[in-house]
Amino acid sequence: MNWVILIIAGLFEVAFTTCMGKAKETSGTASTGWWIAFLITMSISMYLLYRATLTLPMGTAYAVWTGIGAVGTVLVGIFLFKEPAGFLRLLFIFLLIGSIIGLKAVSKH
Repeated sequence: MNWVILIIAGLFEVAFTTCMGKAKETSGTASTGWWIAFLITMSISMYLLYRATLTLPMGTAYAVWTGIGAVGTVLVGIFLFKEPAGFLRLLFIFLLIGSIIGLKAVSKH
């Protein structure tokens, strides 16, 4: 169950970075709304990361959390913010995904 919590925490990390990106693109009350959403999603992500680390090794949990966030944020950047998707960038994203899977495979929990 804690792996599920950790994955959800990573997805909320993607959400808070997306909110940050949207806040940069807007102004006024729209920007304020995105910043509020950023604070909420960041708080949820951190709380869920904390919950996951109650039983999972801290180093593994943190690495997986940041990996999910990094991969998700790059994908959101490519699809939502029209960032480049070159071969090397995608190669390293796939290597990161492989590393996350490897950490899960060697974890005792």
